[in-house]
Amino acid sequence: MTEQTGPLVELRDIKVHFPIKSGLLFDRTVGYVYAVDGVSLSIRKGETYGLVGESGCGKSTLGRGLLRLVEPTDGEIIFDGTDVRSLKGEAMRQARRRMQMIFQDPLSSLDPRQSVESLLMEGLKAHGLAGEKDETNRRLRETLEAVGLPASALSKYPHEFSGGQRQRIGIARALVLNPELIVADEPVSALDVSIQAQVLNLLEDLQNERGLTYLIIAHDLAVVRHIADTVGVMYLGGLVEEASSDDLYREPMHPYTRALMSAVPVPDPLVEDRRERILLAGDLPSPTNPPSGCRFHTRCPWAQPTRCADERPALRDVVGGHRVACHFAEDIAAGRIRPHEVEVELVRPTEGTGPVDPPGELIPTP
Repeated sequence: MTEQTGPLVELRDIKVHFPIKSGLLFDRTVGYVYAVDGVSLSIRKGETYGLVGESGCGKSTLGRGLLRLVEPTDGEIIFDGTDVRSLKGEAMRQARRRMQMIFQDPLSSLDPRQSVESLLMEGLKAHGLAGEKDETNRRLRETLEAVGLPASALSKYPHEFSGGQRQRIGIARALVLNPELIVADEPVSALDVSIQAQVLNLLEDLQNERGLTYLIIAHDLAVVRHIADTVGVMYLGGLVEEASSDDLYREPMHPYTRALMSAVPVPDPLVEDRRERILLAGDLPSPTNPPSGCRFHTRCPWAQPTRCADERPALRDVVGGHRVACHFAEDIAAGRIRPHEVEVELVRPTEGTGPVDPPGELIPTP
């Protein structure tokens, strides 16, 4: 975590909808998967923004949409004052050097037929940064040293490394271009706990040394608490709460965030036995046919008969920069509304769409 200045990245009402096609001879669109549906957030320069939520909520799609690896359906992406969605061809290629991604699976994201040197050189050649051989080799060695790998790793292949080392190679591949923003999609979820700590500490050290800005996508709340300055919570394609890490973990205000926090184990057995555990009823509704109004109202223990099912709440500032998308956040926090038992609702797909998998790793239909 470093000192922060003005916003480096601003997302304004970003939407990523994937069409559902049907037909043998002629494709016709019979519906959409609303993977990301109206997300607005900003990330300050030098900040670590943690994005959390359960599988299928759209957080990975949002990260890919920010980099235009998946083309957003609507909205604005402002990076350092430039609208990224308006960039074409060479201008977009140059902008991508400043925005890099660390992928979730360190093995599948690295080409097994390429050596580490080839993997690192690929980005340098693509952006015209591969100069004199001696200078380029020095740059590669310095990058590997920054992520804790020896220079001898340059001649080896991905299968010759452990999972933690492969993730370090993925980090090195992003760092070699000297980016300003790194989107890390579940960077430690595939690693052992001891290795997770090493990689997270490495990311923090690199941020302090190079002034990097991070968007960390994760479902592990402990990981996000350790590294993030600001935390955003996603549910079914929308941002439901956003606050500083300390504020969010001390006093979550959205019912969904409260349920998530109640699932985090506490290392004190006396506290763990006494604290309230919020169990959500039902499963995550289908993103092809999200509930009307507040998308969480079908599982919310605090849902009210008015507004919740009819009016989608805006993400609003409730207190001191703590933003919550809930009509009754203040009443819930003050105890004026008590939780009740939730009757499970079966949310069926719209007619003709059929079953659809959650959009965690969706690929747009051509």
